Amino acid sequence: MKGRHILGRLAMVTIPAAGIALGSVAASASGPFLAGLTHVKTIASTVPRNGDVNPYGMAVVNQNWGRLVAGNVLVSNFNAASNEQGTGTTIVQMTPNGGRSVFAHITDSGVHGMCIGGVGLTTALAILNNHWVIVGSLPTSNGMSPTAKAGCLIILNGDGQVVETLNGADGINGPWDLTSVDRGADSYVFVTNVLNGTVAAGGAVVNRGTVVRLVLHTAGTATPWVVSSAVIGSGFAERTDPAALVVGPTGDAVNAAGTLFVADTADNRIAAIPEAFTRMGTALTGNDVTSNGWLNAPLGLTLAPNGDILTVNAGDGRIVETTPAGAQVAFQWLDKSGSPPGSGALFGLVVTPNKAGVYFVDDATNTFELLH
Repeated sequence: MKGRHILGRLAMVTIPAAGIALGSVAASASGPFLAGLTHVKTIASTVPRNGDVNPYGMAVVNQNWGRLVAGNVLVSNFNAASNEQGTGTTIVQMTPNGGRSVFAHITDSGVHGMCIGGVGLTTALAILNNHWVIVGSLPTSNGMSPTAKAGCLIILNGDGQVVETLNGADGINGPWDLTSVDRGADSYVFVTNVLNGTVAAGGAVVNRGTVVRLVLHTAGTATPWVVSSAVIGSGFAERTDPAALVVGPTGDAVNAAGTLFVADTADNRIAAIPEAFTRMGTALTGNDVTSNGWLNAPLGLTLAPNGDILTVNAGDGRIVETTPAGAQVAFQWLDKSGSPPGSGALFGLVVTPNKAGVYFVDDATNTFELLH
């Protein structure tokens, strides 16, 4: 393992919701979460024995169950050893001390032909009630956008075995990221989809990206089943991209008030969808939280312990902290390699179980990292 100081000084100038001029919008009462995080440590490689690369999704394991070990982190791989996008088939389990094991190896035969186009695991990854694991697939046949298919959501048990797939009948079309909240016997899963007319547009922007709310019954030992499905966000910009495969709505997270925050990557903004648990119709692209400023094509998104929104940029190697009111209050450099610095390196991120840091994956080095 190796450690490094963050290059550059922590920035804590407040940027208002418009994200252009400097202002005096107040930060969270507790101050920026990122203010106390000054070091980045490389914990371990995420590359399993079969050579899968491009670590994308992350999910913290909270309880021991089957092959899941509390305190570990699941990481999904988007590329196979060939480095072709949309062909990765493994979820690895990383320990805080640098251990790595394969939690699941999902093959086309394992999903019984129910995942449209096959398997290419995305950033969409979460652990639900009773230790069910859910992961998104947006597969290609050769790593190129024209061959991208609708994919599916794959549900696995605590031993990494596929038990169910959810596809287009449930509103799934290119699941790019997701977040989940357990409420009683059900899990509410919010999925961002990026393939609604995108491939046919051949690189042109289409405003058809969606956010789908799935309510899954996850209590007991029976295989989870869909209680309801609803489109609660729509009209997000999306396009194919030779480097990123697809650019569209990506990370999302919901707070206790029921507001779902979405990283609107193509429009360089964070959106808010109110009443995410209960609304029956679409909020379209939601309300503007913030745009531009330190944002540079935000991808992964999670909530800090103080309630602020944490996003990582696709366009550079920064993590940015934004208050729910829209003030960009801090950023840190997670990756300054390359030119432009850190471009295309950052995807998934999660707050550590002790709430004292952020785990993230670096796609440029295929590593599991800690900001602390």
